[in-house]
Amino acid sequence: MTNGLFGEFGGSYVPEDLQVVLNQLTEAFETYKDDPEFQSEFNYYAKNFIGRDNPLTFAKNLTEKIGGAKIYLKREDLNHTGAHKINNVIGQILLAKRMGATRIIAETGAGQHGVATATACAMFNIPCIIYMGKTDMERQALNVFRMELLGAEVVPVTAGQGRLKDAVDAALNDLIENYAHTFYLIGSVVGPHPFPSMVKHFQSIISEEAKAQILEVEGKLPTAVVACAGGGSNAIGAFAHFIDDENVRLIGVEPKEAPTLTEGVPAVLHGFKCFTLLDEDGNPAPTYSIAAGLDYPGIGPEHSYLKQTGRAEYVAVTGDEALEAFKLLSRIEGIIPALESSHAIAYATKLAKDLDSDDIIIVNLSGRGDKDVDQVFEMEKGK
Repeated sequence: MTNGLFGEFGGSYVPEDLQVVLNQLTEAFETYKDDPEFQSEFNYYAKNFIGRDNPLTFAKNLTEKIGGAKIYLKREDLNHTGAHKINNVIGQILLAKRMGATRIIAETGAGQHGVATATACAMFNIPCIIYMGKTDMERQALNVFRMELLGAEVVPVTAGQGRLKDAVDAALNDLIENYAHTFYLIGSVVGPHPFPSMVKHFQSIISEEAKAQILEVEGKLPTAVVACAGGGSNAIGAFAHFIDDENVRLIGVEPKEAPTLTEGVPAVLHGFKCFTLLDEDGNPAPTYSIAAGLDYPGIGPEHSYLKQTGRAEYVAVTGDEALEAFKLLSRIEGIIPALESSHAIAYATKLAKDLDSDDIIIVNLSGRGDKDVDQVFEMEKGK
């Protein structure tokens, strides 16, 4: 990666005023990310607030039921606020403090990033605005209440489909208007440079821990690392420390209803270039997934590069397959996964059958399914 580019992907395609802000953000990030005092503060909150290290759990019952490879779960669902999102939020809010920001804005789809952002803003006493598509607000009403309980103002976005893409649009417009005192705490590895590299940096703690944990318990690297892929933050975090290990397969799992990497084409979206789903007029295509956090027509630029170079594989599963995985893991492991993570579980169970008993799969269980129980209840009731 050079100047925010991963091959042809990434970059910064934004108005001049916004580029000035992004240059300042890049300088601050490069200054602080390796600063010992910054690292020490991040590590403090990772341990004492997020609750890291979280476990790498052997899914014994799932492994026995499926057959084939051993399946391990990286338990991001056990983090404070229930997902991987808090890792990045703590890193960015510590950066925002150092930059003198007096107002935080964020976007959210499934609501987990919004909850994590509202949580951190409450702890650090910083005003917080969360943009969320109206459609997502309706299906994730519990997370909306959580954000408001934590003191955030949740702004419904009615433009477009009222989903994650539209929330990102609204947040970027806010940043352009209020950049002098506002920090955009972006939730995924999307947007113009330095956002993708910054989010990856803070989420790479997932694979840093998982790699050490699997070597400790199994004495070898996994055969494959599997993670769901929407915007791509949990997946790039799960992949990061394995990218140079060429014998480890990296597999991102998309919803078939929003197959960005399996069917998309290179295009500019939200100020960066990535594989994008386009309609017949060349605009970002409407998408839908039962998992609001995967409902995005683009993907992080590094994922686009990993796809193009063949270093990572990207596959798609249906919403029905994810729903069955949601129920399966709940029933036989006592772990209710997020619908986003259920996509990764669904593919891992297929993959495990084709591998041997001495193979190992790590699935990044990126979030817990508390937020989805009401939605699944209504879906099941409607059958």
